[in-house]
Amino acid sequence: MQHRRKLEKDIRCPLEYGLDVFGGKWKSRILCVLSAKGRLRYSQLRDEMTNVSDAVLSASLKELIASGMVLRQSFDEIPPRVEYSLTPRGLSAVPILRSICAWAGQVHREVTSDAPRQCQTCDYVDVEPTGRRAGA
Repeated sequence: MQHRRKLEKDIRCPLEYGLDVFGGKWKSRILCVLSAKGRLRYSQLRDEMTNVSDAVLSASLKELIASGMVLRQSFDEIPPRVEYSLTPRGLSAVPILRSICAWAGQVHREVTSDAPRQCQTCDYVDVEPTGRRAGA
């Protein structure tokens, strides 16, 4: 039996829709990892993600597939092989996620003296207002 929501989503503007599609801790990370690595098998993706449970990764992938952001391709082989990659729609979200990352890095520096931990999979570089890399 599949889980059904008690209340349907009430999305009233495009921003809410966008945040629903790629927002959250894991979906945005999945998109960034697939952007950087291309096609990955489930186990490879899980290894890249670190600290995500199989249940959460699986659910996040299903949501991204349902929204047309990620392609799941299964190969009729023995043993079975499944690969995940970004669709054109998923690829179109990558520049948006990178912009959010750059903005968040700047704001984080303004609100705390602790430097944010750098993402291991995207090309975000923490640049100080002087144009130098932070910590350089």
